[in-house]
Amino acid sequence: MAGFGFCRYFLLLAAATLAVFPAPAASGRVIVSLDGTWEVDESIGADDMPTAFRHRGPVPGLANLARPPFPDVDLFDSRESLRHPFVKRPATPEALAHPVGIPRQKRNYFWYRTSFRVPERKQIAILKVNKAQFGTAVWLNGKKIGEHLGCFTAGYFDLTPAINWTGENRLVVRIGAHPAVLPVTVPAGTDLEKLKWTPGIYDSVSVLLSDNPVIRTVQVAPRIGSSEIVVQTVIRNYGAKPALFELIQRVRTWKEQQIVAESRMPVVSLDAGEEKTWTQTIKIPGAVLWSPENPFLYQLETNTGGDHVLTRFGMREFRFDSATKRAYLNGQVYFMRGSNITLHRFFEDPDCGDLPWREEWVRKLLVELPKRFHWNSFRFCIGPVPDFWLDIADEAGLLIQNEFFIWTYHDEWDTAEVVKQYAEWMRDNWNHPSVVIWDAQNETVSPIFAEKIIPSVRHLDLSNRPWENGWSPPAGPDDPVEQHPYLTSSRLDLTQLERGGGAVTGARVQGHAQIINEYEWLWLNRDGTPTTLAEKVYASALGKDATPQQRFEEYAYSLAAITEYWRAHRNMAGVLYFTFLTASFPGAFTSDNFRDVKTLELEPHFADYMPHAFNPLGVYVNFFQRSVKAGSRRNFRIIVINDEYRAARGKLALVVEAAGGKEVAREEIPLYVPPNGQQIYDIPLVLPSTPGKYMLKAIASADHKRADEATVCRRRLNVVAAEAAKAK
Repeated sequence: MAGFGFCRYFLLLAAATLAVFPAPAASGRVIVSLDGTWEVDESIGADDMPTAFRHRGPVPGLANLARPPFPDVDLFDSRESLRHPFVKRPATPEALAHPVGIPRQKRNYFWYRTSFRVPERKQIAILKVNKAQFGTAVWLNGKKIGEHLGCFTAGYFDLTPAINWTGENRLVVRIGAHPAVLPVTVPAGTDLEKLKWTPGIYDSVSVLLSDNPVIRTVQVAPRIGSSEIVVQTVIRNYGAKPALFELIQRVRTWKEQQIVAESRMPVVSLDAGEEKTWTQTIKIPGAVLWSPENPFLYQLETNTGGDHVLTRFGMREFRFDSATKRAYLNGQVYFMRGSNITLHRFFEDPDCGDLPWREEWVRKLLVELPKRFHWNSFRFCIGPVPDFWLDIADEAGLLIQNEFFIWTYHDEWDTAEVVKQYAEWMRDNWNHPSVVIWDAQNETVSPIFAEKIIPSVRHLDLSNRPWENGWSPPAGPDDPVEQHPYLTSSRLDLTQLERGGGAVTGARVQGHAQIINEYEWLWLNRDGTPTTLAEKVYASALGKDATPQQRFEEYAYSLAAITEYWRAHRNMAGVLYFTFLTASFPGAFTSDNFRDVKTLELEPHFADYMPHAFNPLGVYVNFFQRSVKAGSRRNFRIIVINDEYRAARGKLALVVEAAGGKEVAREEIPLYVPPNGQQIYDIPLVLPSTPGKYMLKAIASADHKRADEATVCRRRLNVVAAEAAKAK
């Protein structure tokens, strides 16, 4: 009898399932991309939808790309720029007191319009606007659908009540023309050094067509120790009747599409209008770990019968440890090397155009060039990137420190709204294996981050990524601390490196792992002129009559030396210089290292020095004296580090070269550096007897690498006669 009752239960259950959840004609999600050219126009009032759309602009893209162009499209003086000592803009006391800033344009809104048809009828249609600024409102076929205040997160809009399943649909999206259109309680981004604020739908837009029940979100959290994943799935039944369904999770390798694991929940129910979260653990036997050296990816297919979602992920874990002051990737010490990208500042660049949305350009920026420089890390600084950038970072094997768009906190912001946006930001990014650090803000001192914001959202990330908290105290016991030791901000004096020990003096927070993700203060515009912040440094070091080539050579030489210094002493878990991509124009505060940003052609001196400075087999010569006595004998201290998991055996040569590269002195010794280790060598050398300008080189060669992969550390050597040396 018991067996009969059990079977009867499932027969009734199956009948009920068919009654409330009929099989759709074609199961699964359909994604309709709306990327392309949209119609664009403007208004002052929030409800003044244009009757004519006279411009055309790209989506994704920025409003300054519309044609014919809009005048003064991105002119806005933020509160921070109005108060900045280097920004010379006339401002009344009322403007200085404004909680957001002052627009310098005769509009408040841009309106984007497009049309689309759906390929088939489904039960639910959701519009996804990946990112738009400043604020988003949506109308479909004349009916207002809703609004989303976030500028850095995806907005979702239920189009179902207004969609035409058989004909054309007219979609209108309104965005703010500047940050001041948003309520003062809502963050629109703060950046002390950003001079233009360009609106736009700057990430992809799509319509998601599904049948009930609909998958709202999927989060995949690797557990490498047990070779499994924790999957959290949020599912909603938009229908008017209960839904019974089977929840299937299937794991494949991403490239080969080979099934490696599967999980089924045969009887899952949702009441009408109900939303639930399911958490499952799925074994992946012999899982291949994701790392910069082997960015192996998996794909999870989540299926409810009416909807299915593909989620790409990597099996990796990343953390910091305060006891050892180190970063750990997949349980092993891992040193971060790299740079920063400030994309929202690059939006100000005269040559920006549509480059950030060209896949071949982004792949060169994030894949080809970082490999040349031995980089494994980037901080995406003060503002988010389009989603496909992180897809590429996943494939390239980059570690991303993902920073929320805040540099200075506004007390007017509503804490609940800020927390909501941080939660959305995490939701949008938590399945990317490349995203290894949540960076709450930049250089901001405020207790609210550690006391309220981070604790309110940290638990949402099942991978428990570390949080970095700018210049505020860390929120967790093993969270890292960022350092910005600009040693050359007042004068270019490398002799201080020779006297230092590779630690940040006066460090704000002791007892935590530290990341240096800004240093040097030697920025040059792409034409070789100093930026606003660096003018005095170059005038003091080289004089006002220095040529662009002299400045470029000085910049590369000094940046390489400072990089070698911070890496060699092993006090830092990561060293990332500032900055690889930003805006360059007269009046810019910082700049990047491109000769031609459109083709990503690098400045030649930078391209010559920096691959050696960031080589995993790193070399630092602790010598910066302005002159040495001819014919004298002296010891040179050399620190060699090894960021790899295999020992480096080979040779270490110390040579002196005259003009033209002619070698005039040489000493060579055996080299051995243990895995992830450091070795210190003192090598005596007799200096040339002829006064003149020479180059001192320490060259480290590992037996397991090609000869052209040797690391070269260079130091200027000014050899003077004994009398001149005495005088100095």
